[in-house]
Amino acid sequence: MPTGRKAWSQEERLMVFRLYCRTPFGRLHQRNPEIIKLAGLIGRTPGAVAMKACNFASLDPQQQARRIKALGNVSHADRELWKAFLKDSESVAQEAEALQVAVSGKESDDYLPELGHVEESIGRQIPKWNMLSRKDLKTPSGPTEKDALVKARRVQSFFRATVLNSYEYRCALTGLAIPELLIASHIIPWNVDEKRRADPRNGICLNALHGRAFDRGFITFDTNLCAVVSSEIAKSEDSPLQREQLTNIAGCLLRLPTRFKPDILALEYHRERIFRH
Repeated sequence: MPTGRKAWSQEERLMVFRLYCRTPFGRLHQRNPEIIKLAGLIGRTPGAVAMKACNFASLDPQQQARRIKALGNVSHADRELWKAFLKDSESVAQEAEALQVAVSGKESDDYLPELGHVEESIGRQIPKWNMLSRKDLKTPSGPTEKDALVKARRVQSFFRATVLNSYEYRCALTGLAIPELLIASHIIPWNVDEKRRADPRNGICLNALHGRAFDRGFITFDTNLCAVVSSEIAKSEDSPLQREQLTNIAGCLLRLPTRFKPDILALEYHRERIFRH
């Protein structure tokens, strides 16, 4: 029987942190099936896992603004893990996902429509598997390619789950709440800054159309978080759909997430480097 009294290992912290990122704050309790499942995998009580997750929540500035208190003593190691994630999200995400696979014996089966637009570190574009689930993907044959693809999948899985959860699985512009039609868009592109590939502050939950438009620089957000539409949209052939879904969103306010608010410096980068002025 797990006692929940032994010292927490770094591996256990990483797995609970991963769960925290994927779980709405209101479900960080010992009755949550996912918390019960993780507790069984790491030999802890559900209450201990829920408490550790709430301790991570207490380190989140947005949760602090809501006066979320830690349910236990936040350790130095907890704080250091939080700092490490903010400094190099990709490394922490890779390690957390690898631990989950090692303990559970299987990869996450997340729906990852963004993978078709993610550039691997080996310098080529992943084939456009857009709108396919993991079981439909064909893995490259070479060991280097295979390893790089596995890492990319895991990092993007972590990023997507964290961003969509932070936005409560709703598009930040339209409120659309169909997960299969939502994208976790990178503000600073995947291939520009490796350390921010899994950083949810570098992401926005958008529907597939606005996500693609944001990625390609047809829309951005100003310093007041209002949508700005590129003048190139007006130059293209007009249509009712274009007017309603693109031209008319100018000035619409971006709905903020419950955690991991978009980084203002990342948005500035997008306005200056990605947006089609």
